[in-house]
Amino acid sequence: MKEIKKGDIVSRKSYGNDIIFSIKRIIKLKNNKKIVILKGIDVRIEADAPIEDLQLVSKEERIKREKELEKKIINKIEKEKIKYQTRGKEIIYTGKILHLDGDKKYSQKSMLYYKKIGLDAIVKNISENQQPKMIYKLLQIYKPDILVITRS
Repeated sequence: MKEIKKGDIVSRKSYGNDIIFSIKRIIKLKNNKKIVILKGIDVRIEADAPIEDLQLVSKEERIKREKELEKKIINKIEKEKIKYQTRGKEIIYTGKILHLDGDKKYSQKSMLYYKKIGLDAIVKNISENQQPKMIYKLLQIYKPDILVITRS
């Protein structure tokens, strides 16, 4: 079996391989056991697990899961569009969204989904430690109705 290392894509056997992760860090304990710090690929989650609980995920499996998730999201968007279209002439204002995200990958995904849904959103990838310094300035520039702040 291939040795698991930092950057590998894995799932946790004890959770039925439900979420796929990237290995962020491997910690060696005094008793020669290894604990792995994991970062979710499709779900914003950080977790830890004993190295022996992990299973490598093939590139094919990862692509398959990404397509399944994309399909679920698209289906949800389409259902909401149908609801919106059947409401008649009711005007719905969603407001402008300013979304600050500490994780580049998730900020890109968020922007993609905001566009697909048709929302007026500005997404900025700003590291967690810089967000407090930037919020006031960005609020003045963009004047959003909704502020979303997510961390890495």
